[in-house]
Amino acid sequence: MGSEATTSGRTQPGAAEHSLPPLVEPAGSLTPEEVRRYSRHLIIPEVGMEGQLRLKNARVLVIGAGGLGSPALLYLAAAGVGTLGIVDDDVVEASNLQRQVIHGVTDLGRTKAASARDSIRELNPGVDVVLHEVRLDASNALGIFAGYDLILDGTDNFATRYLVNDAAALLGKPYVWGSILRFDGQVSVFWDAHGPNYRDLYPEAPPPGSVPSCAEGRVLGVLCAQIGSGMVNEAVKLITGTGRPLLGRVLVFDALAMSWRELRVRKDPDAAPITALGDYEAFCGLAPAAPDGTGPDGPTVSAPELAGMLAARQAGQVRFDLIDVREPGEYEIVSIPGARLLPQGRFLSGEALPELSRDGEIVLHCKSGARSAAVLSYLRQNGFTRARHLDGGILEWIRQVEPAKPAY
Repeated sequence: MGSEATTSGRTQPGAAEHSLPPLVEPAGSLTPEEVRRYSRHLIIPEVGMEGQLRLKNARVLVIGAGGLGSPALLYLAAAGVGTLGIVDDDVVEASNLQRQVIHGVTDLGRTKAASARDSIRELNPGVDVVLHEVRLDASNALGIFAGYDLILDGTDNFATRYLVNDAAALLGKPYVWGSILRFDGQVSVFWDAHGPNYRDLYPEAPPPGSVPSCAEGRVLGVLCAQIGSGMVNEAVKLITGTGRPLLGRVLVFDALAMSWRELRVRKDPDAAPITALGDYEAFCGLAPAAPDGTGPDGPTVSAPELAGMLAARQAGQVRFDLIDVREPGEYEIVSIPGARLLPQGRFLSGEALPELSRDGEIVLHCKSGARSAAVLSYLRQNGFTRARHLDGGILEWIRQVEPAKPAY
């Protein structure tokens, strides 16, 4: 779900006028039960019977049944969208329930896609739900997208966002994008055939680890509802041809100030056209580690290997510094015994460097590996040649070494 705190690229204050025809042709008719269910829509002149029939005939794909996907799927179903596709290969965990309101306690351990489907059926049994319980990648994106009129992207990593953008552009489809991080959210509509696409907003991916995911960077739970409902608002407008969509505009929300502001996004006339899908992990600097454990930012250590190192350190056989680069709140939840807390920001500002020995061995860790990889890269650039980081972070430590500890 998603996670830029600020926008970049070709933006400026203001709003562009875009008038688009309805995205979907109307279905044949509503049943008497559907007329009763959607009566509050039917009496709105801008929606009416024809708009509701378009919603019934619409096929919408939601990528991610997590923080943004949860409210989006519920409100799309409540609005009467006829077919909802769900792309998600994850399972429901306890830490999801703070914001992913489509799931409940009884869904823990189930796939998110199946859990979301059951909630949708309970809310509106007239909606056809199609599950795609796969990891979206360049090999399957075009095939999945082809069966839908509109895409909603609620993912929280840049590689998938660029993939969604390029696949939608190649197929000529619009998509609604949402992003959340801590107290900030963003919503926009991208449609390469009629205006800017995501690459016009973010021409280049940020360095790995510089922008945390929701899991790494935390998010206020209710922010998901505010941004997710905004995404559905745009979807309904596109399907029915009502109002002015956020094409060429980014809506930015600050939950602490309870304020919205709008930025204009222009299409880059000099940008290369999108002609094929690419290697998005490499584009975002997320190349996999080599067989010897050396990744693009240096060597790693496995959780069992670190456990052995800590036992040897306790016995006085080895010396090394284990550094936790997470934030204090995360450290309070769970920590690795013997780890010293030095948050990532102190490294990237240079403040923490005097506290480390350039000649000594250093092992870094964060939650899942992204932030520690960024710190490792910084250290190696500054002469700390004996630094490594924990592959998979503390989550992998919990899974392999201390399963009784809470995975947040």
